[in-house]
Amino acid sequence: MGVAGEREAPDGTVVGVGNSVSGGAFHAPVVQAGTLNGGMHTYYGQQPPSGLPPVADWPRLDAADPIASGVRRTRRIGDEPPLPPYVARGGDGVLKERVRTAARSGGLVLVTGEPLSGKSRTAWAAMLTNLPGTTRFLAPAAGTDLRGLPAVLRGRGEDRCVIWLDELEGYLGDHGLTPALLAELVRLRVPVIATMSDEAYDAHRFGGQARARVLVGVDPVELSRAWTKDEQGRLCEAIEDGRLGDVYHWSGDTDTVAFLAVGPELWDEWWRARRPNAHPHGHLLVRVAMDLARCGTDDTAVPSSLLRELCALYEQEAAQAAGESFEDALAWASKVRHGVTGLLVPGAEPDSWRCFASLHRDAVSRPDAPPVPLNLWLHALEAVRGDSDLRELVVDCAQSELERVADGRPEVGLVLGRLYEATGQAQYAEDWFRHSADAGGVEAAGIVGRALADRGQVVPAITYLERAAEAGDADARTDLALLLADRAVYWLDRLGESGDEGAQRAADMLRALVKTPPDTVEE
Repeated sequence: MGVAGEREAPDGTVVGVGNSVSGGAFHAPVVQAGTLNGGMHTYYGQQPPSGLPPVADWPRLDAADPIASGVRRTRRIGDEPPLPPYVARGGDGVLKERVRTAARSGGLVLVTGEPLSGKSRTAWAAMLTNLPGTTRFLAPAAGTDLRGLPAVLRGRGEDRCVIWLDELEGYLGDHGLTPALLAELVRLRVPVIATMSDEAYDAHRFGGQARARVLVGVDPVELSRAWTKDEQGRLCEAIEDGRLGDVYHWSGDTDTVAFLAVGPELWDEWWRARRPNAHPHGHLLVRVAMDLARCGTDDTAVPSSLLRELCALYEQEAAQAAGESFEDALAWASKVRHGVTGLLVPGAEPDSWRCFASLHRDAVSRPDAPPVPLNLWLHALEAVRGDSDLRELVVDCAQSELERVADGRPEVGLVLGRLYEATGQAQYAEDWFRHSADAGGVEAAGIVGRALADRGQVVPAITYLERAAEAGDADARTDLALLLADRAVYWLDRLGESGDEGAQRAADMLRALVKTPPDTVEE
């Protein structure tokens, strides 16, 4: 091995010399020499830096956390698993073969698609189901210097390894995944599983950048945000998980994966907006729309004027919302998030709105969700007045929600009575009015008293009407006075029939006063 050097000649000039080493070897920056001729200069080649942990410290694949590794969290209520069961996508067969090939020979497996198309979940499922659970797993942070990765992998022993690069564009560059590094990973038979948005892939693959060479020759598995009929069919088979059931039944025109993925973001943003320095009025508008849906109006959109009016039912929240204008609140609530949806979604009619479906499903499922104001049930029934099926649904939802809290609460029985009355279910209505009256409800006592009087059941009618009248119900006082007068006429007539002329005269005078025909009051 020759080493270039230089020395000073007798005349003072500097001349180059060829130094030589014989009988030795070169080990990184160390030269082991048998014979060394000439001057010696030592050069240190810079080693690739590596902050990567040894393979023995990498977690096993079956213990890796998908959410920490980039898979979007989905709606989670109670003690459900962090992610619902995976629903197979149409490209899974191709992806399966590519992951298995990469596991044998190394190389890059890439999944591309629109935002919120499920790229990370699909790639994760393919990796998890086609590689042994004992595989050592590395998911470096974006921008991590990967140049030392081959050296780390050479010390892996018998361990199988996989590299996970979610959003691959964050790992491209001279210190990231280069063609040379990828070639070395192929030589080491280490698979790389990666994802990329369509936009990022197109920009890097066809943008003329040097880093595009990593993507040359890699045929991505493309994922669409729109689900096929076959995929929807498989989703239907998995509805035992409540979250997937909600997606199947409630996502409507919304993308299936987006419903799952955007839902948690929307709920968190909505909940935090209640603060005085955030969007308390926008928060309240969304809550009104959400509560209307919880009442059984489903995806019925209502005019923004009604949302504005119904805010008054939420007294405390309405007071806090006074500092934000209605126009600003509506603009914030309807702004599209993540390219998918707003918290409020426009209806078919101009200036009509409904809440995004996942919000009301979350409110139905969450034990800490605020309750629906009682009087909102009546407004919900009015909002769907042209649809008999939805009116019946509102009543059914009210019965389910309110029956369990009706004991000792006269106002609950009154609302249920009004709902049944409005839908023509007279017997149920009367039962609930009586339930309310017996629990101390003044308004319901007047209603029950009048209903009993109309059927000639005077004695129990008087009992209910007296209770309402004593509580200050003016209508009940009038009805009670007329009923008692009728009752008096009836008995005075009976006395007159037995020869009591004074009683008969009193009956005639009272009858003239209240304009009551003879013998209209029954026992």
